[in-house]
Amino acid sequence: MSTIEVDKLTRKFKDLVAVDHISFKVEKGQLFGLLGPNGAGKSTIIRMLCTLLRPTSGEAKVAGFEIVKEAGKVREHIGLVAEKIILYDRLTARENLKFFGRLNHIPEKTISERTKKLLKLVKMEKWANNLAGTFSTGMKQRINLARALLDMPEILFLDEPTLGLDPQTTRAIRDFIKEINKEGITIILTTHIMQEADILCNIIGIIDQGKIVALDTPQNLKSAISQQGKTAFDLNISNPSAQVVSQIEQLETVSLVSQENDYNLK
Repeated sequence: MSTIEVDKLTRKFKDLVAVDHISFKVEKGQLFGLLGPNGAGKSTIIRMLCTLLRPTSGEAKVAGFEIVKEAGKVREHIGLVAEKIILYDRLTARENLKFFGRLNHIPEKTISERTKKLLKLVKMEKWANNLAGTFSTGMKQRINLARALLDMPEILFLDEPTLGLDPQTTRAIRDFIKEINKEGITIILTTHIMQEADILCNIIGIIDQGKIVALDTPQNLKSAISQQGKTAFDLNISNPSAQVVSQIEQLETVSLVSQENDYNLK
């Protein structure tokens, strides 16, 4: 059963076509990835599906509700982790979650129960009473994820959830995403990192210049490259200099340079 249906969705900003007549479906329980470079239109798609941005044309349904005519109903069924972390530095981790729970009209008893559970789930219970302003970016992102889950949404939108995080925190966030997806939450993830989409997603839509240029499972997408007579290599380089990394990035045959513990090339 499709929990998200997108039909010829388009968004223009004056003469710029940011999203160009895209169509796709996301089945209930899937972890669906939107993969593409910066400026490809991924965040614009997320903002439209979350009812934060009105489409220029086309239609979409989220949780069975139209994103324009039934925006309020859509919001009752979704959670969003935007690229910008939404927390208050002068509140503790626990206070932040309680504050956002009250904004969403969740009963106090339920807020307390879910706050305790979510802090444990994101492995932040030790810092529950620490001010958010003292946290690292990775710690803030964990609380940000917990905030998005307070409503127990059917559908969770994650816009570049590991952007700017260190390798250890990135792995922890990815493990957390897998865990909540196993609980039955449908997840739509945007990323510009091929490796991340490959590791996490059941289905990947590759976005370029506002259009979906490919849509399939990670395995089928990789097989399609091989069938075109091309060979893909995945290489790891330990501790290269910044100059070497810069030179590698400029090579036409290198499509991705990402950093975990070592540098990963594709």
